Amino acid sequence: MAAFLRFTLLCVFAVVLRATDDPLAVAIGHAKAHPQGDVPASFVAADYRGDLRDLPIGVFDSGVGGLTVLEALKAHDRHHNLTGADGADGVPDFAGERFVYFGDQANMPYGNYSAVGRTDFLRELILRDALFLLGRRQANGTKPPVKAIVIACNTATAYGLDDIRAAVKAWGIPVIVIGVVEAGAQGLAETAEGAQGGVAVLATVGTCASNAYPKAIAKVTGRPVRQLGSASLAAAIEGDPSVKTPIRDIIRADVGAFLKSAAADGAAPIDTLMLGCTHYPLVADEIAAAFAYWREQSDAAGRKPYAALVAPRLKQVNPAAWTAEALWRSLRGAKMMAVTKPSSGDQFFISVANPQWPGVGLAPDGTLAYEYKYGRSPNQVGREDTINVPMTADRLPGATAGLVRDKLPLTWRSLQGAR
Repeated sequence: MAAFLRFTLLCVFAVVLRATDDPLAVAIGHAKAHPQGDVPASFVAADYRGDLRDLPIGVFDSGVGGLTVLEALKAHDRHHNLTGADGADGVPDFAGERFVYFGDQANMPYGNYSAVGRTDFLRELILRDALFLLGRRQANGTKPPVKAIVIACNTATAYGLDDIRAAVKAWGIPVIVIGVVEAGAQGLAETAEGAQGGVAVLATVGTCASNAYPKAIAKVTGRPVRQLGSASLAAAIEGDPSVKTPIRDIIRADVGAFLKSAAADGAAPIDTLMLGCTHYPLVADEIAAAFAYWREQSDAAGRKPYAALVAPRLKQVNPAAWTAEALWRSLRGAKMMAVTKPSSGDQFFISVANPQWPGVGLAPDGTLAYEYKYGRSPNQVGREDTINVPMTADRLPGATAGLVRDKLPLTWRSLQGAR
């Protein structure tokens, strides 16, 4: 009997230990233990006890791809600002709001963590992103807390949306949390416009592995879904120096392999593309061109094997615009739209490697070395092997800066004025 009791206690202890080692439990406990927001991954609890309406909206991504979502927020005009009635009034719906943007560029791409068995560490990174937005700490000065968090990253939404919502509930703070995947699926359902064929979800490897889009799309439509996961496209768009292949060639090769596999499986004809990575709207034209290229290619027998698989005109769904609509509906419903004209502009932050952190592994260019980046384990939510600093236009790689300047004009203008 004594041996049985010891065995039972050991089992209970093991279950408790596993529960307390969970990244969500660690993050919740860490923030609760530091209600003054005086350490990394914490926030000032008192900031969330008063009127939150004039606080900014927080937006985060694994890098700069989320700027496409910020652009959609800034451009969104589907309602009358005074009455809330449907219909554009020529004034952006979030004209009275300000934003805090964070790109965790030092730790990107998020899509690769699940492939190397580091899903729990990815969850920790995502919770740290949310805690940074909630708090006031950053490397050079302070930042305001936020009233809402927009997860402008498909991989982060897939692996962290439920965690962030659970954490916000555990902390007892009335912060709205919106993710791009649910919004994208709703957008697909509301804008079918006659497209009823197969849906190709273009995303990172990590987002595809989560099956977040097929699950979300299945809730709103019965259309067949097939996923195209790219291991390097998001990094290439970010200007990652380790990616040597040109963006156009990456896209063409990825789409070719995708269509070859789809044809072999007898997949349904594709007429809709879901841009399931926030970086991809920046190269939407190149993606469309790649599908058109393969549709016209002939095999050795002179046949076009993909002509029947790819519709002549493909509809593209960008979840960013639908994320903006989901946020507007949530803020309006909670009566949390801003009431005072902003006295300051948007703020932008980005993470960089911290060479002062003990044991940090750095590449020759000063970024986190691949082996170190993808070899870390969770349960050190307060670690500072990366630090968050202001993002300015000159911090962006040249090619990335050009994409933002040319395709995201509202965000570029705001970024130009950021300090």
